[in-house]
Amino acid sequence: MTKQAVMRHAQVIGDPIAHSKSPAIHNFWLEKLAIAAEYTRKQVTEAQLVDYIASRRADPCWAGCNVTMPNKQAVMPLLDRLDPLAERIGAVNTVVRGEDGRLTGHNTDVGGFLEPLAPLFQGDHLFRMARIIGTGGAARAIIAALADKGFVLVVAGRDPDKARALLAELAPNGDHHAIHLSHFAQPTDFAFDDREGCLDLVINASPLGMTGHPDLAFDWSHAPPGSIAYDIVTDPLETRFLAEARAAGHRVIDGHAMLIGQAAEAFSLLFGHQAPREHDAELRELLSS
Repeated sequence: MTKQAVMRHAQVIGDPIAHSKSPAIHNFWLEKLAIAAEYTRKQVTEAQLVDYIASRRADPCWAGCNVTMPNKQAVMPLLDRLDPLAERIGAVNTVVRGEDGRLTGHNTDVGGFLEPLAPLFQGDHLFRMARIIGTGGAARAIIAALADKGFVLVVAGRDPDKARALLAELAPNGDHHAIHLSHFAQPTDFAFDDREGCLDLVINASPLGMTGHPDLAFDWSHAPPGSIAYDIVTDPLETRFLAEARAAGHRVIDGHAMLIGQAAEAFSLLFGHQAPREHDAELRELLSS
């Protein structure tokens, strides 16, 4: 695609950003829909964020951007409007430029995270519990999403006080718990009760297990029978966390599920078209190559 043919353009911004698969996803969909637009990546540190937003705001061909670490919260005061969900969560992962030049912040992480779980929510459960590892921007979206779905939450982080503060802010109702990350590292002989009719999730919402980071130490004796393991890490796709969950007999959801789901919502906001999800299998092959 030549530069002259590009009518609209968008980026994903963050630091670091070279690993991002967002350009591959969005350009795949743009090509499938024959839309003359371009999606790139740009390294933007938190210190560079003010200048970046100011320079992009004046560009009528700029559709907006996706925002990743460490800018999901820092970008919020630089915007003109916040979608109610983004305001509640306190994190923005998609910025959209309106025709009037005003910038609106959205959070598509919630929808992206929930998408592969949607079939499970069609039925009623006697009890829903989620063990969530992590206290960063992604964890904020996941805590809010699952609290709305009636889950009892156990949030584990290096700083239990931070986990406790997140629960107080995002899930103030319910009997939730904050613990230290190390709690899940050692085996337990806890005897789980009958889980018939229950829904149990174990979610890695941290960078642990990502290339360049230590593995997540999680002993699967902490997971009730029938639990679903969900890892938002995408590089590598098959983390130690997921491999050990499979070995323990649990169902797994990999990081591409949330990545593609949140990107589809962002694509609609940025380019005004629904992502062609009928090509998901081909897209997954592309992302794994």
